[in-house]
Amino acid sequence: MASQDSIGKTLTVALLLCIVCSVIVSGAAVSLRPMQEANKDQDKKKNILLAAGLYQESLTVDEQFAAIKTKMVDLSTGLFVDGEDVNSFDQRKAAKDPSRSRVLTDDEDVANISRRENHALVYIVESEGRMDKMILPIHGYGLWSTLYGFVALESDLNTVAGLGFYDHGETPGLGGEVDNPRWKAIWPGKKVYRDGDVALALLKGAVNPSSPNIDYQVDGLSGATLTGKGVSNLLAFWLGKDGFQTFLSNYKAGEA
Repeated sequence: MASQDSIGKTLTVALLLCIVCSVIVSGAAVSLRPMQEANKDQDKKKNILLAAGLYQESLTVDEQFAAIKTKMVDLSTGLFVDGEDVNSFDQRKAAKDPSRSRVLTDDEDVANISRRENHALVYIVESEGRMDKMILPIHGYGLWSTLYGFVALESDLNTVAGLGFYDHGETPGLGGEVDNPRWKAIWPGKKVYRDGDVALALLKGAVNPSSPNIDYQVDGLSGATLTGKGVSNLLAFWLGKDGFQTFLSNYKAGEA
């Protein structure tokens, strides 16, 4: 009988300990959530600034981001959407919500993302009252993961100002080289459109300096052909007719 009492007491203590620990962990998670959300917002803003080549360590992220306007775009019409709270809009969640996205056909889904959100955020850098850079969110499948990032365009909306990925699961040293500053440094100045189509793409290997297509070509990632193809595909999608191309055309014509 004593042995049974001992086992029962042990189980009771263990159960109570589990309950107390669960309450503590849950409470900590709830109390830290605002801080986590704030850090997430700061990281997003920093990556937008980095993609555009605007980030300065000597200034706070919020100070630098003050020069950027965040707008929502309807990807089907290519027009701005007014009256929506851009600060609370979660584009990733929207892409997974059937009521806020649409299924892509096999022909459309070159980025291998299955669904495309109806609305997307764009980030406009202004200088002296004029648009200086346009920063667009992009994502698509590489070899092992979906890559999330931003591409920045100059005021002509055809010249790349910068590109960066902030979330992916590609192989370190291979596809993970999308994070390499030296590789990212070769993007500025590259052109996107030729005769109305997206011509910008990665090569398998290095760009030939004498190639007549050099403005539209980027050195491939050594040993990461499929990741490189994924980057080319996601750019083709998001800068193409099913992504931001209609909006960019409207904006350039003053009709967005």
